[in-house]
Amino acid sequence: MNTARTATPSTARAINDRLALGLLLERGSLTATQLRTLTGLSRPTVADLLERLGHAGLVTVVGEAGEARRGPNARLYGLVAGRAHIAGVDVRTVGVGIAVADLTGATRATAELPVTPGTTPDGIVDDTVRALTDAARRAGAAQGLHAIMVGAPGLVDPATGELSDLGGLPRWHADLVRALRERLGVPVLLENEVNLAGIAEQRLGSARDRDTFVLLWLGHGVGAAVVLDGKLRRGASGGTGEIGFLPVPGTAGLPSATVCDGGFHSLAASAAVCALARVHGLPAPDADDAPAAEAAVRAALAAGPAGEPFLDALAERVAVGAATLCVVLDPGCVVLGGEVGRAGGTDLADRVAARLADLSPLRTLVRPGTVPGSAVLGGAVLTALDAVHHDLFGTP
Repeated sequence: MNTARTATPSTARAINDRLALGLLLERGSLTATQLRTLTGLSRPTVADLLERLGHAGLVTVVGEAGEARRGPNARLYGLVAGRAHIAGVDVRTVGVGIAVADLTGATRATAELPVTPGTTPDGIVDDTVRALTDAARRAGAAQGLHAIMVGAPGLVDPATGELSDLGGLPRWHADLVRALRERLGVPVLLENEVNLAGIAEQRLGSARDRDTFVLLWLGHGVGAAVVLDGKLRRGASGGTGEIGFLPVPGTAGLPSATVCDGGFHSLAASAAVCALARVHGLPAPDADDAPAAEAAVRAALAAGPAGEPFLDALAERVAVGAATLCVVLDPGCVVLGGEVGRAGGTDLADRVAARLADLSPLRTLVRPGTVPGSAVLGGAVLTALDAVHHDLFGTP
């Protein structure tokens, strides 16, 4: 018995609409003729879907294809960029970054809020909500934001979507997420910040040609984003990639369930990188945060041969964490992200690759992260856009 089902007219229209919207999102403005060519749909079908999407406020005429062509076939159709706005929020211990984008993914407003000593948790939360509201206004989001994606350190429980503290994270991180949900009245999504950076590298950066890779984050702390067969893997409790807790022989001790001192964190986090730079006689700021570690790496690169011992020692440490990921997951590619990974560039990546080849029998590429600007914010915007496109376009 033939059990195949023919799509209903409404289902067929929805499929065609999603196809056209996806092409306009990917390629920019197109004529009706170009849409017919790219979709294989008939002239009447394309005309109907353009009219339907126009009435829905998703598509509009944005110009003409050329002065030599006149009439309906020359009209260029594009997405109504202001139909929806989303925000990405990068929550760090030392500050908050904000980006507001329109429906096409174009960034329309940004804001940076450093967390100054003495500021109360409530004050940080209030300042961030105000900054986000102001950024949305400057971006032209007259109807408010459609969705907000927050990237923060710690575990995001897959069952509840709540932030779980691994120990030592400021209380205002969780308070901020709750405040955004309560005060702004829009969906607020939450994801581990390293996972968002991994998404950005997968879609915009150095892992665009890979469906399986690991992003090794080297910043204030250390972590990893694991992408296998094109999908981000979070684990049963959201803790995939918490490599800072990896026990490492030769450190001061073993990590605990709440403190990662003694784990890989003690080898490659920002404080350890700054201390290593001082041991090698390189100028390192008094602070031990991510900007200071980044500055130390850049100083080593600028020092030429004098900086090579430090870079070799740093690569040795990074390779320990990378080797662990490789022998368990066999990702084929490790991307070095975070402030230290990006600052080290190909010089550090090549050194890690050489040492990794000695530690692991599995052939593995090592690349520096290449996403422009903040990879966390980039991943937050991409993920929030996916949610909006699903709501408005019906995309899976």
